This record gives sequence, C-alpha cells and structure tokens, in this order.
Amino acid sequence: MCLIVFAWRPNHAQPLVLAANRDEFYDRPALPLAPWEDAPQVLAGRDLEAGGAWLGIAAGQRFAALTNIRDPRQPPFGRSRGELVAEFLRSDLSPATYLDDLLPRAGNYAGFNLLLADAQQMWFFNSREGQPRLLEPGVYGLSNATLDTPWPKVDKAKAALSEVLGAPEPEALFAILTDPQRPPDASLPDTGIGLASEQLLSSVFIASRTYGTRACSALITQADGLRLLVERSFGPYGGHLGEVRLEG
Repeated sequence: MCLIVFAWRPNHAQPLVLAANRDEFYDRPALPLAPWEDAPQVLAGRDLEAGGAWLGIAAGQRFAALTNIRDPRQPPFGRSRGELVAEFLRSDLSPATYLDDLLPRAGNYAGFNLLLADAQQMWFFNSREGQPRLLEPGVYGLSNATLDTPWPKVDKAKAALSEVLGAPEPEALFAILTDPQRPPDASLPDTGIGLASEQLLSSVFIASRTYGTRACSALITQADGLRLLVERSFGPYGGHLGEVRLEG
C-alpha cells in the first residue's frame, strides 16, 4: 500500500531523487500525471473519487507525497487524505508553516504520512506521532508505518536506491519500483490484516486482479530548479497502461 524511497541532498547537484509507487484498487478512478486544469502550476495525478493526489510537484520546487498508515482498526473518516497533497501544492506556504496549520486538524483524517519540500527544506509528518520532523540529508524509505520502519520492501528499495545515486536515471528508478519478489513470510510485519494480505503487500511492485501498484513515479531534481518527473501507469495483474514524462 504505497512505497516511497528518496535521497534528500540539499547541497548536491541533484537535491532530491525519489522513486514512489502508488498502490490502490484498480477500479478507483484516477487521472495520470498532468498539469491540473484548475491549478496549472500543479503537476500530479488526480484521484477522481475525492479530488486529491498522492504525489506531485508545483512551482517553486514544491513537492508533496502521501501514504496511509495501515491499521484495520481505524474507523472510516469523511475527509480524503489526498486533499493534503493538493492543498500544499496549490498554496505558497512553506512546508513548516503548512504543517503548523495542519496540526490542529490532522485528526480529521485517517492515519497518514506526509512528505513536503521546497527548494530549502524537506519535512515529514506522521499523524500518529503528531510531531513534524525537519529531515537532515540522507536516504529514506516510507511505506505504511512511519519513516524508515524496517519492513523488508522498504529496506530493499532503500539499498537499491543508494546503489544508483551516483548517476540516477529514470530507468534505474523504475527497475527498483517494479520488483515483484516477495520476502520470506518470517520477515513480514504483522499489521493485523492476516498473512495472505501481508504477503500480497510485501513486494515493492504489487499485482493482482483487483488491487496493486497503479503508478510508479521517478523524480529527479537539479540544483538549478529543473525537474524530471516520469510516471508509468498499470492495471490488473500489472499490465502496463502508459507513461507520462514532464520536464521543466
């Protein structure tokens, strides 16, 4: 249920290199990566059911991405977590200011992890922990617990990202994101969803009849502000549906 690995290196020639998978039910309607008609400065896919986004960039070297916190015990919530990504990308608030504004209302949403960045800083917020964190330079991994929780696929993808950071290219990032191998059962977390579901969700790339990796995203930024964002879309059983490449 979603995976993001990234290198945050604010003084490097490529300050942010990121690879991310969006996992979702295939029948949930969504638009692929594109400028939004009602907010052309936002470049992101769009959830057509609730109107939000899972990952995107905007003017001013703004970046936002979201994962949920896996917890089958939590009750349903009325508000979509994807609106947090959209809200930040539409705004001109700094990540720290946006998170200060979010804190009093974070409880209106089911559990989530939120990554926000601009040209100067990158922040992480886990709604269960309740305390925003300014990220130091480093390589990080995030799935559906908290930052750098050592789930097998998180550790595997982080290690793979570290190996390609010398000369990152989209194809190398997609090779990380499309790995279908499942780890041994003994290494899987127990998040309360049962072994069969833990197995399905344990691979970096998830494929089944009804649920799986819907989008793989590769983002490479340059110190001069130029960015390359490539998204590949997938359907049932991992069938490739298309690719969008945005530069600028």
